[in-house]
Amino acid sequence: MILPGKIQLKISEKTVFWAFGTILIGAISVGLIKNTVFALLAPLSVIFLFLALNNYRILYYLLIFSLPFSIHTPVGGGLTLDVPTEPLMVALMGCYLLSFLLGARPDKRFFSHPLIILTGLLYFWALFLTLYSVDTLKSVKYMLAKAWYIVPFLLFTGSYVKSVKDVRKILWIFLVPLTLIVSIALVKHALLGFAFDAVQQAVVPFFRNHVIYAAIIALAIPYVFTLLQLERKSLKGILLVILVILLLGVAFSYTRASWLSLPIAAFYYLAIRFKITKLGVATAYLGAALGLGYMINQNTYMLYAPEYEKTIFYGDNFEKHLEATYNFEDVSGMERVYRWVAAVNMAYDKPLIGSGPNTFYPEYKKHTVKSFRTYVSDNPEKSTTHNYFLLQLAEQGIIGAVLLLILVAYLLILPQTLYHRTRKPEYRALITGAGLCLVVIIFHLTLNELIEVDKVGSFFYISIALLVKLDLWTREERRQETLLETAGK
Repeated sequence: MILPGKIQLKISEKTVFWAFGTILIGAISVGLIKNTVFALLAPLSVIFLFLALNNYRILYYLLIFSLPFSIHTPVGGGLTLDVPTEPLMVALMGCYLLSFLLGARPDKRFFSHPLIILTGLLYFWALFLTLYSVDTLKSVKYMLAKAWYIVPFLLFTGSYVKSVKDVRKILWIFLVPLTLIVSIALVKHALLGFAFDAVQQAVVPFFRNHVIYAAIIALAIPYVFTLLQLERKSLKGILLVILVILLLGVAFSYTRASWLSLPIAAFYYLAIRFKITKLGVATAYLGAALGLGYMINQNTYMLYAPEYEKTIFYGDNFEKHLEATYNFEDVSGMERVYRWVAAVNMAYDKPLIGSGPNTFYPEYKKHTVKSFRTYVSDNPEKSTTHNYFLLQLAEQGIIGAVLLLILVAYLLILPQTLYHRTRKPEYRALITGAGLCLVVIIFHLTLNELIEVDKVGSFFYISIALLVKLDLWTREERRQETLLETAGK
């Protein structure tokens, strides 16, 4: 039987991995100096073919390793590509699917888990809606891209991870290059005086903006705490250095969502420990529903329309930027409201099927309310709602939004169940790491759309896969304990 991840093995995985890692960093350096994407793609094509024929699990390691290094690159025709991650994702997806054609058997317990079923329902509902999309081509492109996120990061992770040791390997492969990239960004930012308006300059070219930069650092921090509980003492010093660098990265990113996400993750950990996650999720959902109902009732939201002249961005003064935020005068905050109103209006127009996946822009412009317009509402960057839940509602209707809310609720509640089911410290460390990582991402989704960003969406799906595996492992642990207790009697 051929197992997913291993078609044929002829050479050492470690040798190939480090050799390719060195080539990858060299290619990225040449690409930056010469300002060309071909330096990044040229060495990959030959190695991809070799790896695919020998042991494509190495592709997975390389994909995780390259996430912090990926660069969002225009490839012509208005299309962009995250290099080298997206070519790796497509290659890994092809190898994974090929392994089943060659005789690999799926893990029925993994594929029948509610989290996998919910993720599948979300995907196939979106796929169905492409038939009714206002722009079928854009929706089809979105579904293809979604597939090469789900297969490598969710399905392959579920097939590959067999033990805690495998998870530790994944985390180290990710955290080491991430720490290197964050260190480079901090040095560049330091040379610019850690100025608020210089953070964007400091994080390019590896991050499109400071929001993505801060988000990937914030989601990684819970996993550093996981490794601190799992690794031997000799490595804990290194992990503490990594933790300090990542915390400095978040601090100097000047990203409000990422700042808030960390204390929220800490509170979520307490909710897990004291078994109140169900109450917390119910309260959050009820509060969101009541808030939305209040705003919609008799058009109350119109009372919060900003004054166009006063809605500004203090690019050179972070204190004034924060002051403008709580005074409802910050342009980025009020522009979000402008698009949120449009998203709700789109949902009113097509409540069941929405406009179709990946069609919010430019469809939303027909549904905006001019009273909320800001001076950045022309939206030349073609960004969307800055709220993933409202985006789902606008593009995929009520059914899509409900499926997403059910998935999120399950993701938030399951870690508590697993944490109190197991007695193994290593399982608890992984459960809290995956759960807190997901909380950080979910919080960011209320203000941004990051699931389709390789650096963030990757660990959304990896963390889901880990929770599924931990559910299976802790069930087996409980079954073994029951058998021993029965035998003892």
